[in-house]
Amino acid sequence: MEDEVVIASSSTDAGIGCWDLRSGAEHLRYRSCASPSHGLVSVAGRFLASSQLRDSSSGSVHSWSWNKPQVEVKSFPAEAINPLACNSEGTYIVGGGVSGDIYLWEVATGRLLKKWHGHYRAVTCLVFSMDQSLLISGAEDGSVRVWSLLMIFDEERQQRSGHLYEYSFTEHALPVTDIVTGYGGSNAIIVSASQDRTCKVWSLARGTLLRNIVFPPVIDAVALDPGEHVFYAGGRDGKIYIAELNSLGKSNNNYGLHIIGTLSDQSKAICSLAFALDGLQLVAGSEDGFVRVWDTKTHNIIRVFKHAKGPVNNILVIRQPPALYPRTSANNQGLMARKQVSLPPPLEKFTSIDEHSDLSIYIPPQPDYQRPCDVTYATVDTMNKQINELQQRGSCGASEMEIERLKADNERSMQMIQQWKKMYENLHQFCVGELLSGEGDTSTV
Repeated sequence: MEDEVVIASSSTDAGIGCWDLRSGAEHLRYRSCASPSHGLVSVAGRFLASSQLRDSSSGSVHSWSWNKPQVEVKSFPAEAINPLACNSEGTYIVGGGVSGDIYLWEVATGRLLKKWHGHYRAVTCLVFSMDQSLLISGAEDGSVRVWSLLMIFDEERQQRSGHLYEYSFTEHALPVTDIVTGYGGSNAIIVSASQDRTCKVWSLARGTLLRNIVFPPVIDAVALDPGEHVFYAGGRDGKIYIAELNSLGKSNNNYGLHIIGTLSDQSKAICSLAFALDGLQLVAGSEDGFVRVWDTKTHNIIRVFKHAKGPVNNILVIRQPPALYPRTSANNQGLMARKQVSLPPPLEKFTSIDEHSDLSIYIPPQPDYQRPCDVTYATVDTMNKQINELQQRGSCGASEMEIERLKADNERSMQMIQQWKKMYENLHQFCVGELLSGEGDTSTV
């Protein structure tokens, strides 16, 4: 079983707590953090970043390395930022502004690559799809919008479509409080929660509403069961509701249609939810400042962490970073912790990219099953060029991280090429065998 850590932050200036999920031991408390909901991210496990609530008129984003409690890098965007999200490789970080604008930065350089008007009111939620090709946002105007990263950087496609987003869902009557996405990339489902006391299930493949579930209280947090049979909804009444995704109308009469049960211990409002990597332990942050770990099979609490102050409005559960292992660890992870990793530079306030300059953006390619080999070879060639360019620029920490990521992508692509070659050879042998067999039958007649 992999070591995991629970990371929690609050809207009050209580810092960031970090605990071992199994033992309950606290690793380190990171100082000077007052984060909005969905404002805390682990950037590919390399460092922590959080938007700040201290001053609503101007924004700031703080960054911490794992082995130091003090803020190491402070960024000052053009406005106050509410939610933050980053892709799984930690290449890009996205922020949602109080104006409704959405900002996309390159982590390694801090460059502001793109800014666009996403919503009419403040952005409240941001999440990437599992394949990293889509960005889903929610806002105080009640809308949920789906953005294709390819569309964001493709002016020709923008002109053809007339708008930036792929879908705009406007069925919520009040501000959106949380969004989660399932597996399947552009074919996945998403679940959105709102202050209108509903959770809505959407199809990304069809752009349609699949299910509308009404809850007794307002829902502020949602977590999707890894098997996508149910989802968990944290209510302001202190209960975690369990709702079925695939039932035809089954319900518990005490709660409503599609709601089949609850997890409850009489705590205050549930503010945040996250699953552990095993998909069985559900971690809940509440208004009373406690973090509770639930066993979803037995419906029992198996561990409780105390944050400095409530409400605990952000919960992350991630693999334990090497820097948090003891230096005497026998498995070399302690030795890895000694290597100091410098944090990337601050995020730019304004874009420094000339509109007429060539902008090179790497977005992981989506598989084209009609022409797999051509796309794969083109991707490998592109990544090799990017690796060479980065190596020529120098050996700064940010470039090294980018090089390692591109090398890993390159290796995966080469493995894919070998798989396609083997499939082709097998198919070729089969066809030759069928032709020879047919000729033998003809000559016999």
